[in-house]
Amino acid sequence: MWYIWLIAAGIFFIIEIATTGFLIFWLGIGSLLAMCTSFITDSLLIQTAVFVISSVILIPLTKPLIHKYIDKDKPIATNAYSLIGQLGIVTVDINTLESTGQVKVAGEIWSARADNNIPAGTEVEILKIDGVKLIVKPTMNISNKVTI
Repeated sequence: MWYIWLIAAGIFFIIEIATTGFLIFWLGIGSLLAMCTSFITDSLLIQTAVFVISSVILIPLTKPLIHKYIDKDKPIATNAYSLIGQLGIVTVDINTLESTGQVKVAGEIWSARADNNIPAGTEVEILKIDGVKLIVKPTMNISNKVTI
């Protein structure tokens, strides 16, 4: 009977590889434990009980551990969105009427908009990105005027 548990474990592991939810894995481990039990006893009832109990115990005990190391809810800022929250320097005056202005941030020049006019050389914080323009606001530094 051990070979049936080994085949079941292999099937569970293959399904786990396809789904990557780290849930079916524990059914495969339960199958391996049932296989080990089959070497001790021929009772299918005991082997099945070992499979069910071990799988049911392993799933809730290890899920919190997995969630501790794999945080799926935390978004990772990539590409242009990684600029949000960074500081930059206004290189061309930001004029709210004409919607013109440029900011240098992370070595790149970006078009920028703001609620107020901001002169060149002012340090700004990037609030968000709207299309290809940065939405910025001046920082609260007392001397936020920087020479370029």
